[in-house]
Amino acid sequence: MINFDIITIFPEIFDSYSKESLIAKAQKKKLIKIRAHNLRKWASGIHKTVDDRPFGGGFGMVMKIEPIYKAVSALKKKKTRVILFSPRGKKFDQKKAYQLSKYDRLILICGRYEGVDERVSKYIADEIISIGDYDLMGGELPAMIVIETISRLIPGVLGKKEFLKERITKEKGFIEYAQYTRPDEFKKWKVPKVLLSGNHKKIKEWREKHNKVVK
Repeated sequence: MINFDIITIFPEIFDSYSKESLIAKAQKKKLIKIRAHNLRKWASGIHKTVDDRPFGGGFGMVMKIEPIYKAVSALKKKKTRVILFSPRGKKFDQKKAYQLSKYDRLILICGRYEGVDERVSKYIADEIISIGDYDLMGGELPAMIVIETISRLIPGVLGKKEFLKERITKEKGFIEYAQYTRPDEFKKWKVPKVLLSGNHKKIKEWREKHNKVVK
């Protein structure tokens, strides 16, 4: 089982996501466990402040290092990987998802405001991940993407084990190919004849020709 521990100031964002579809079923089967932790739990003071003005001036607020350090220290165990989301991080891909699926626990730090104190990336996070060359309001959506991509690689989450065996390459990328279903003709748009032939050898050849390896 993989444990996903999310550090965020908006834990409620994950409520509906974690209670629907295959993600919910995977948790019931105890294949994965998702817990969203409110960072303010580890903040000090009456107001439980998690951000402050940036040194050197500038717009917006920066998330403080102290509560994040305390949160990670409380959640971290053996075989844990700590991830911080940032547009400056390494691009997330299928190969990285496969690597992360081998950990028992992933701690996902979701930034907000103008960013996170740089010392978090230097001394607390094991790696910085980006889901694309664009900026978001926070790390919650990237966390969901990482959780879902990794969860799909866990045997039993998608159903039959044979599905994963068929779709994962030796390089740990993922094979995607064109799919069709009924009706075989719609508005004169037809399904390729080979898929209707029943010839499994030719169907396999067609799929290999029209597939895309997502790395």
